[in-house]
Amino acid sequence: MALMAMETEARPLPPLPAHDPRLRIPTLQDVYRARQVVDRFLRPTPLLRPEALAERLGFDLYLKCENLQPVGAFKVRGGLNLMSNLTAEERGRGVVTASTGNHGQSIAFAGRTFGARAVVYVPELANPVKVAAMRRLGAEVVFAGLDFDECRLAAEGRAEQDGMYFVHSVNESRLIAGVATGTLEIMEQVPDLDVLIVPTGGGSGLCGACIAGKGISPNLAVIGVQASGAPVMAESWRRRELLAFDRMETFAEGMATRVAFELPAHILWDRVDGFRLVSDSEMRRAILTLLETTRMLAEGAGAAALAAAYQMRADLAGKRVACVVSGGNLTMDALRQAMDEEQAW
Repeated sequence: MALMAMETEARPLPPLPAHDPRLRIPTLQDVYRARQVVDRFLRPTPLLRPEALAERLGFDLYLKCENLQPVGAFKVRGGLNLMSNLTAEERGRGVVTASTGNHGQSIAFAGRTFGARAVVYVPELANPVKVAAMRRLGAEVVFAGLDFDECRLAAEGRAEQDGMYFVHSVNESRLIAGVATGTLEIMEQVPDLDVLIVPTGGGSGLCGACIAGKGISPNLAVIGVQASGAPVMAESWRRRELLAFDRMETFAEGMATRVAFELPAHILWDRVDGFRLVSDSEMRRAILTLLETTRMLAEGAGAAALAAAYQMRADLAGKRVACVVSGGNLTMDALRQAMDEEQAW
């Protein structure tokens, strides 16, 4: 593990509360129900089969282009499904959440769609492209804390103070069911898929991939990808404990979390087939390779699955592999840094 961070907490996985709908493990049926909501507002995203990139990697490659969503990431699926399932009274009180950017955009988008006030707490150095997008979608943006986990605590306090509905970015069943609709689209187009690789921060997208992908094809291998400087989900899965670190280090804000949460752990620990850790350098190279071979722009988290596929290319030879490209909100500064420091494969 590249991150030289101290554990601040390591605890066994507690049981999920029996009667809390937020912490219920979604079923495949929940995902199909969520699709009825998502399809009212979003079109299916493309599943590309880039020959030039597949030749470099040596296997049959598919790219699920969630970077082409209205907010540039798969999370908008979850926001819409969650907001559609809140009561009129809950929407009337408004919702508050914490985000490094893409989840916040999804809640802002869903709030505008369903007429609910949305407040998003973001880290003090949040991606300005994502902050501007949240405000454009009508959300109130509050800067609080140095990272996601600090602003999450501030958002929880705001919810309690003002009686708003707190939207946890991963401990929320209806979010996971919503984001899983993207995996449904993949499996319908490639029913004999062998491997699905998913970028992972808090774990909602990876949870959705396991529920929908393995629900349709039990032999599908699902691999999560984390930044080597922010590996809390991977380490928690490996050790079978919920971990928290005192810090994390990665430019990929979509994967910049240092605390593992209960609901993803309950879903993933017996379902996911493994994790890969990718460095910031590897993600930057994947950004440039995507841009060169597919003309698609992805942020660090958006390119992380491809970076992992490049790591695994010898093991993936001869297989049908899909990578989720989620996160298209790359700043010009980040793109310039990638071009200055790295080159495509």
